[in-house]
Amino acid sequence: MLAGALATGAARLPAANGGAIVLPGTAGTTLEQEQTTLKAARRQSDEARDRSQRLEQQAALARDEADLAQRRAAAMAARIQESEADIQAAEARIAIIARLQRVQAARLAARQEPVVRLTAALQMMARRPLALTLVQPGSVTDAVHMRAVLANVLPAIRERTAGLREELDRSRALRATAQQAADALAQGHAELKRRQAALEQLGAQKRLAARDYRTTAGLESERALALGEKARDIVDLMDRLEEAGDVRDKLARLSGPLPRPARPDQAQAPAPQQDSANRTPPPYRLPVIGQLVTGMGEVNDSGVRSRGLTIAAQAGAQAVAPTAGRVAFAGPYRGYGQILIIDHGQGWTTLITGLHRLTATVGEAVRQGDPVGMAGAGRPMVTIELRRNGRPVDIVPLAGSG
Repeated sequence: MLAGALATGAARLPAANGGAIVLPGTAGTTLEQEQTTLKAARRQSDEARDRSQRLEQQAALARDEADLAQRRAAAMAARIQESEADIQAAEARIAIIARLQRVQAARLAARQEPVVRLTAALQMMARRPLALTLVQPGSVTDAVHMRAVLANVLPAIRERTAGLREELDRSRALRATAQQAADALAQGHAELKRRQAALEQLGAQKRLAARDYRTTAGLESERALALGEKARDIVDLMDRLEEAGDVRDKLARLSGPLPRPARPDQAQAPAPQQDSANRTPPPYRLPVIGQLVTGMGEVNDSGVRSRGLTIAAQAGAQAVAPTAGRVAFAGPYRGYGQILIIDHGQGWTTLITGLHRLTATVGEAVRQGDPVGMAGAGRPMVTIELRRNGRPVDIVPLAGSG
């Protein structure tokens, strides 16, 4: 959920969070930041697991084949996001262990140095021939004196070597923990690939179950492309789509044709249509798992003020619908790459940019959590904007509502 994403380490957080934080795994992170990232990733994993369980329970109550396929796909998308959060947690854990190993190595070197010097001195004494000790003047007295000194030094040697043994035991324990974290990371990647393959199969089943919907979707897509060609920029495109959505909502709310009254002279005018616009925001959550890098209202390096949130996601991260709605636009748009616009009704719309591949189609009705696309390779930046009647809305206060 959004609360989990806001708690993670980030390249830059809003000023209210107290300054800049570097992304996990990069130079400049602190142990506290890495621990915060680990806790947030575990929380995101737990939340995704809970969502998938709820969606699987809902799938058992599906009304038909198309509804069953859609709900199963949403449950698998939540499982994929759980795997992504597990990978993020494993990477944070590995970073923490690597930091502890560096500290441990420095401490071990500090403890080893005096013991190594003492051991070298004792070895030199041990190599001294016994005959040379007998013939050298004062050697017997020196030997007695050395034995007395060693009798006093041995307890200190035992104490230091005991501490050294403890440090070596800690090093071995850290190596074992690092191996466990590496195994968990490899397992997370394997599980992620398995779940992504399962989602691909569910997507094919979903398309077959909804094949009757294609004709209408084609008309919707052509209309959206025409609006995209006429729009000056992405803001104008969203305005045009919102206007089209408002007209569609008003037409849908119109009552059907009224029968001819028996006495036209006594007929009354129909009651005016009531505006049932919802003033409260829809249940909402972030569409991808990752770290928040830009908050709403922040100014980027180009001097442009952000109208939404930007999240640094994992390569190929699964994107889901942040809340229920209808896909108004899905496809490439000028310099923004693949974009997705979801109309939630009553003037609420969501824009998602930075995705590499879209799986949702124009005109498709999506529920919260339904898979809608995937992020690209590397460290993809996914931007989410929520608008209400053409005005940007801050998503942060909606934390926990979805």
